[in-house]
Amino acid sequence: MYTFSNGDSTIMLTIGDYVLNQQTGHLGKVIGYGHIIINNGSTVTLKVLVAETANSHKREFVVEDTISAWNRWSVV
Repeated sequence: MYTFSNGDSTIMLTIGDYVLNQQTGHLGKVIGYGHIIINNGSTVTLKVLVAETANSHKREFVVEDTISAWNRWSVV
């Protein structure tokens, strides 16, 4: 589990959570974690199995992006 604070709230994301990328519209399930180096610092990334994209092509593929790009998604 990773905890991320975006200034307004704290988000905890675990493997199996469904997430939405606010920039790309990708919707998928967290399948792992990683990291990248940005400006000489390490940043946590999420590896997400994307099941649905903004343009509705129903192919599955893996996307890795910084944890701050993702928000938990739920149907309520």
